[in-house]
Amino acid sequence: MRTFVRIIDEGGFASAARAMDVAPAAVTRALSDLEMHLGTRLIHRTTRRLALTEIGEQYLDRTRAILAEVASAEDLVSSAHNEPRGTLRVRVPAAFAIHQLAKHLPRFHAQFPLVTVEVCTLSAVEDVDEGHDLTILWRHRPLDGDFIARRLACTEVILCASPEYLDRHGRPDHPSELSAHMLLLPPSMNGRPNDLSFTSNMAGEDAQPCATWTVTPQARAPMSTINADLCYAGALSGLGICGLPSFVIEDAVFESALERVLPAWRMHEFTIWACMPTRKHVPARTRALLDFLLQTFGGDPRDPWLNHEVCTARV
Repeated sequence: MRTFVRIIDEGGFASAARAMDVAPAAVTRALSDLEMHLGTRLIHRTTRRLALTEIGEQYLDRTRAILAEVASAEDLVSSAHNEPRGTLRVRVPAAFAIHQLAKHLPRFHAQFPLVTVEVCTLSAVEDVDEGHDLTILWRHRPLDGDFIARRLACTEVILCASPEYLDRHGRPDHPSELSAHMLLLPPSMNGRPNDLSFTSNMAGEDAQPCATWTVTPQARAPMSTINADLCYAGALSGLGICGLPSFVIEDAVFESALERVLPAWRMHEFTIWACMPTRKHVPARTRALLDFLLQTFGGDPRDPWLNHEVCTARV
């Protein structure tokens, strides 16, 4: 049953085998044995994709509930131990895992050496996954659903580029000057570039508090992608200017590999959440990681990655 659920969660036999650290043949055999035991097919196999049968969809829902109860029973027993232990499954956007989670995990491991953090990364995480102990995601809008959510921090989208690019093409002082630059943007849905909105972050006698400005980028761009790390790599290589969450560019800006563009103007920000399914018994290892993340990132409605002096707006 666990193998069946993992095949669906990972999107295939090979991916499930890698996640479970077993041979692909073992995954195939486990599903075949399960289907033979039940006397019905749960998954349609083709060379290109997998699809649940009608009974397979119903069985998946019941199986998730059963496995959750098994985990709850095990957690009830394991909570008697003073020290958290076991495997903790975390679903997290790749950019956050690479630029934040990975560099903080050594401290977590030092505190809880018997806990293994199994990280599932995706380019974007939109919803809470009941198959994971923790789901980390970020949103503009409030969260809605039957789960437990704790705010970790807020992250502001920062325009940045390499110093070499800015030396060649100039450093814009106003959003209106961006039309003359190479911008690395996500692809649009309607065939035209998405407008970029800015709010003045300036202070002083000549400033216009809360002044706003909208920029329509050129249709032609050197690269278009929703992958934050690809944009990050493009910016580092001098390909153009891109907007990235502050937690992605923190180290690069601190090390002067990237330079903040238009520091006197703000774009938008996201709230980063750590979510877990509603369960009767939350494992000690899950509570340990959640508390660790809250302590690390603050849990406040502010951006902890703008604390570095080089990231602060210079006006």
